[in-house]
Amino acid sequence: MTPQRLEIFREVARAQDHPSAEQVYKRVKPKMPNISLDTVYRTLATFEQCGLLSKLIVFEDHTRFDPNTSAHHHMVCTECRKVYDFSWPVFEKLELPRRARGWGIINDRQVQLMGLCKECLNRRERKDK
Repeated sequence: MTPQRLEIFREVARAQDHPSAEQVYKRVKPKMPNISLDTVYRTLATFEQCGLLSKLIVFEDHTRFDPNTSAHHHMVCTECRKVYDFSWPVFEKLELPRRARGWGIINDRQVQLMGLCKECLNRRERKDK
């Protein structure tokens, strides 16, 4: 465990916004001026391989990272790009469709809802008035 890895882990663990590697780098850089973006990328990949966080691909431009490794799902605002966690216990208990059961081994179930968050919806409504 290096000081860089520890600081990267702390930053992702306290983040509520599912940050990208670039965001983590910008947040860690003031505390560790010599850190490189490559170090952040490699460290996040290592953390994912170790099961300390998960990779979340919600937009084509940036992979986001989620420190919450418990079973949960995501709501993604297509306007502001914020990602919100939510749980759906009923979904987790549903039987897989026949085609999915016959596909192979399913290791994880995740739902990703895309739309507009309340903040963006309210902003649009104020704009339209």
